[in-house]
Amino acid sequence: MDFKLSDEQEMLARTVARYVEREYDIASRRKLAASPLGYSPQNWASLAELGLLSLNIPESDGGMGGGPIETMLVMEAFGRGLVVEPFLPTAVVSAALLARGASESTRASLFPSIAAGELKVCVGTNEPEGGFDLSHVATSARLDGTGWRISGRKCVVLGGDSADKFIIPARTAAELTDRTGVTLFLVDSKAPGLSARPFPTIDGMRCAEVQLKDVPAQAVIGEVNEGYPLLEWAVDRGIAALCAEAVGAIEALLQTTAEYLKTRSQFGQPLARFQALQHRIADMFTALQQARAVAVLAAAEVDNPDRDERRRALATAKTMVGRAGRLVGELAIQLHGGMGMTDEMSVGLYFKRLRCIDMTWGDSDYHLEQYSGLMLPG
Repeated sequence: MDFKLSDEQEMLARTVARYVEREYDIASRRKLAASPLGYSPQNWASLAELGLLSLNIPESDGGMGGGPIETMLVMEAFGRGLVVEPFLPTAVVSAALLARGASESTRASLFPSIAAGELKVCVGTNEPEGGFDLSHVATSARLDGTGWRISGRKCVVLGGDSADKFIIPARTAAELTDRTGVTLFLVDSKAPGLSARPFPTIDGMRCAEVQLKDVPAQAVIGEVNEGYPLLEWAVDRGIAALCAEAVGAIEALLQTTAEYLKTRSQFGQPLARFQALQHRIADMFTALQQARAVAVLAAAEVDNPDRDERRRALATAKTMVGRAGRLVGELAIQLHGGMGMTDEMSVGLYFKRLRCIDMTWGDSDYHLEQYSGLMLPG
């Protein structure tokens, strides 16, 4: 397989890297995370101007027509800068899901506003009793004289605090954890019966708990009772993007720690001269390279039509990236000494983000178990 980037991909990587370097110093990021909105509307508009919000919108729908590799390049740069804007839920997961499953009229009504930065959409993937199991869908939908009505609850909805639209998986047939009988519905955030309780996460990002009581659906995404494969694929797209973001954060931690050891002295010489600490930096570098390799694997396989091969690649990447993030984060804090535990140091922010990435859509232990299940015969 040829992993060489095209000229257009290299240009995209350089453009996003320059933007993040210019706009996302740690002090600015702290202010944005602590603001009432949790991100910058100006930065969101800039992402739209750069065309990044249309990255996963097909060219036939007026977008850039990018794919997992382009998303990987963007998310890696965002990981280095700890970008707080809700790019992942809107421009990666929701855009890809709508592109594959929404009707032509629904796409025409949503995509121009998404690309312009005027509309944010997120997917309610998880429920309180379901853990990391996407097929645990207790939220239900029923038909009445005016259409579908949805009732239930979704938890830890990424970007749910600022979403204008939600894509809600609801059960329309079968049993609680069956992969059949799940339908995806588009609902408005201001629809009667819908309430969203926003909250910050430990890494400075924002989520919401979403409660629905007889909420009217605006549209069905995909086929009735056949929404689960589409949901799973869209979440796999999100997992691949998260792995790339983690690689960027790990790389930033390594660079920050290496620079710190060069400037901090003990016993009359820089800490970087001590062989034991050089070994720790070597361990961090090795973990970074392993994480980058499996992140590329995830991006290359996420559109594989063979579900088992795709899911094995994603489980491998999520497991190894989660473990690499923990190793590098712990070593970075240790090598910074007591200062590494303070909020004033950036290493703590990166480590918190890496821990939240690990916990999103299944931690490393969960995905190791999933990989084992996919290797069993039958």
